Amino acid sequence: MSNSAGAGPRQHGESEQTRHPGQALKAASVASQSLAHDIPVYTNGMRIGLLGGSFNPPHLAHRAISLFAIKRLKLDRVWWLVTPGNPLKDNGALRELEERAQAARRMAADPRIDVTCLESVIGTRYTVETITYLRRRASGLRFVWIMGADNLAQLHRWQHWQRITTQVPIAVIDRPPQSFRALMAPAAQALARYRLPENEASRLADRRPPAWVFLTGLKLNLSSTGLRNPDGSWKT
Repeated sequence: MSNSAGAGPRQHGESEQTRHPGQALKAASVASQSLAHDIPVYTNGMRIGLLGGSFNPPHLAHRAISLFAIKRLKLDRVWWLVTPGNPLKDNGALRELEERAQAARRMAADPRIDVTCLESVIGTRYTVETITYLRRRASGLRFVWIMGADNLAQLHRWQHWQRITTQVPIAVIDRPPQSFRALMAPAAQALARYRLPENEASRLADRRPPAWVFLTGLKLNLSSTGLRNPDGSWKT
């Protein structure tokens, strides 16, 4: 069924923009404003950490990981990329995106941490697509992808994971007891020769990928899964 009932038939070669130029301009303006809102403010040359996740719910470990990365990697900012959904997880109990984003902003509580729903605006589903977009749109920034050791253990299951490793340096935050499994996983083994010593972590953002570092020393070990009730609601 058509959604344009009553609007009259479209002539051959005629677009919606031609028939309704005012509406098209308004839509483009709204999209432009939305996109501007969802790419955090930056200055060329900044070192930006990217922490992606469902944040369902956001918790203290997200904040601790971000501040830890800022200190160890000498980052200017960390952007929390609140995803519409994780392709590798069951999203049935996922809260609404805006609710998760608002909760993330409350949890971040630091001017160096920006929360964005960029992926829902630009229509990306996979990390590789998001990174490709950001490198093209903000080419003057030096990005570092931040992940926990549990994600390194399954990185080889991510869409085009090898391409991700050639686009941005990666910082892996140790999450005991995941350390051994993560470092023995296929991705870590394949990238072993590109691993930096931990005492060179501050140089990671300046390194040409593939490059990664495994950071130890963060003792806080929480997970969003542990903060959800069996029905998917958030524990209070």
